[in-house]
Amino acid sequence: MSTAPNIEELKNISSQVRRDIVRMVHAVQSGHPGGSLGCTEFFVALYFHVLKHDKSFNPDGIGEDLFFLSNGHISPVWYSVLARSGYFSVDELNTFRKIDSRLQGHPATEEGLPGIRIASGSLGQGLSAALGAAQAKKLNDDKHHVYVLMGDGEQDEGQVWEAAMYGAHHKVDNIIATIDYNRQQIDGSTDEVMGLGDLKAKWEAFGWQVIESEGNDIESLIKSLAQAKALCGKGKPVINLMKTEMGFGVDFMVGTHKWHGIAPSDEELEKALGQLEETLGDY
Repeated sequence: MSTAPNIEELKNISSQVRRDIVRMVHAVQSGHPGGSLGCTEFFVALYFHVLKHDKSFNPDGIGEDLFFLSNGHISPVWYSVLARSGYFSVDELNTFRKIDSRLQGHPATEEGLPGIRIASGSLGQGLSAALGAAQAKKLNDDKHHVYVLMGDGEQDEGQVWEAAMYGAHHKVDNIIATIDYNRQQIDGSTDEVMGLGDLKAKWEAFGWQVIESEGNDIESLIKSLAQAKALCGKGKPVINLMKTEMGFGVDFMVGTHKWHGIAPSDEELEKALGQLEETLGDY
């Protein structure tokens, strides 16, 4: 991990990323603002402090940390952070979800967007892909780490648990998985749709080292990610249960599944932007 983080700078970036998210989704009246807003600090911490990555983007990913997004519907936050960290022009955010855009609703690879290594959208598959990449790094004697983000509603998918067993059995200890633990999914709360139970105990039972973090407190989150990294190399994979609030940063979007996949109206956009300082300049 690099030197001490500039927390104020990271907070300023987060505010701008949130502006990008609500503007992108509003412009095409389509997309997923709730989960994107809730995971903003995670993406900003990862790309602007934690991840050792090459912005010139070598698809092989040898000699750098890798990130995989499993719950691909929160693409607005990833696109914003990729653009703001230099993978492609910030102006391209104007094309989100438009015909022939490289910024499709769910990340895809055929458009050749720098930073995207796998298509995602069908839930439950990201952990499997990340485990494969982590094993490849071991075979190549590449000491870098592999990060993956999943949703908590995504834990309903059986493939997640097959991958969990695989990772522990094969001692894939260079992976740091994170679950966006906001307790909301498309049809309601996770308790209403399919209760997760004691998620920490479940992952521990599957042979993983489990940490917990506060995902909307960027300083605390960075410390937790450092803790996760320190646990790597000990024969067990690592998972981070990251508590967040869906819609965090916009008062009328926070804490409800309502904003899982709908766009703000003109009036709602103006209200949201009034709560999010423009810090780097709108695209």
